Amino acid sequence: MPSDANPTRWLTYRGSNFFRQRLLLSTLSGKPVKIVEIRSQDDEPGLQEHEANFIKLLEKLCNGSQIIINHTGSKLMYKPGTINGGTISHDCSGERSIGYYLEPILCLAPFCKTPLRLTLHGITNGGHDPSVDAIKMVTLKLMEKFGLDEGLELTINKRGSMPNGGGEIFFRCPIVKQLNTINMLDIGKVKKIRGLSYTTRVSPAMANRIIDSCRNVLNPLVSDIYIYVDHCKGNQSGLSPGFGVTLTATTTTGVMYTSQSSADISDHKLPEEMGKHAAYGLLHEIKQGGCIDSRHQSLAILMVALGPPDIGKIKTGPLSNYSVAFLRHLKEFFQVKFKIDTLIDEANDSQLLVLSCLGINYINISKKST
Repeated sequence: MPSDANPTRWLTYRGSNFFRQRLLLSTLSGKPVKIVEIRSQDDEPGLQEHEANFIKLLEKLCNGSQIIINHTGSKLMYKPGTINGGTISHDCSGERSIGYYLEPILCLAPFCKTPLRLTLHGITNGGHDPSVDAIKMVTLKLMEKFGLDEGLELTINKRGSMPNGGGEIFFRCPIVKQLNTINMLDIGKVKKIRGLSYTTRVSPAMANRIIDSCRNVLNPLVSDIYIYVDHCKGNQSGLSPGFGVTLTATTTTGVMYTSQSSADISDHKLPEEMGKHAAYGLLHEIKQGGCIDSRHQSLAILMVALGPPDIGKIKTGPLSNYSVAFLRHLKEFFQVKFKIDTLIDEANDSQLLVLSCLGINYINISKKST
């Protein structure tokens, strides 16, 4: 066809926003991407350390990728290769936590040539990135609904707080030929709240103070609450003192919401403040409604879009800015459009959205048929 005779068409973007989205979708679609004017007006232009580190992780995961970065780091040309998988070990940048790297890897792992066995070293809890606890308790449960129900595992070998990290996690993911189509429309009622409060190189009393603060907010609302304590000692406590909590709420239909709060020794945050912050954050997610919380909207959107040629539907609360940008990028990389219907939840006085899409029938051609 004429289009085959044309030279490679590069999708071009400007700026550093949604950097991981663009590289993720480029890798899945096989379409090369060019990102220019990356912080070109800043005092320190170009890619930051954690972005360059993420590119190195993609290089390890894929085979045959071509990456060109100019001398200032303000221009990146990325031509994706084959998603290879296998056994990989990677040291993450101390600027961001492990969740920053693991989020896009979760989307790529099911489509590897061989099952992924990934070890990441760095900060397990800290900053605005999802904690490894939130990924283990909620994200993996969501992925199971799409057909990844056997062999999906996340093990926290060591915890690491900001700024020095020292944590280690092991992630294992099976490969699939094709994802399942899902319809997540029934929200249900919240029936239980679970959580985990951790401490590294500080008194275990910090974790108990966080739990008491969470319970002061949540006990009048839900009776079934249990928050575990993970007090790390010795080599398992990383290199920096820190503490935090991750909370999850589960409904009668299996819908899960999550919130988190963490601090290192330089934040000067009281455990009571962090407990309240996490508890009210969880209540905010529940009030927004939907079958997907705001942090997992983009993952669910991608999985529905890549599914079989059938209509998949998910009900969400208001879309985050990150999710809106993800929908736009999906259209540019895969020519996928979602139909969005608006519903009014009178009980919570909130607006709900039903996103529906015909899956593009994305096939993992590397996986042998059984």
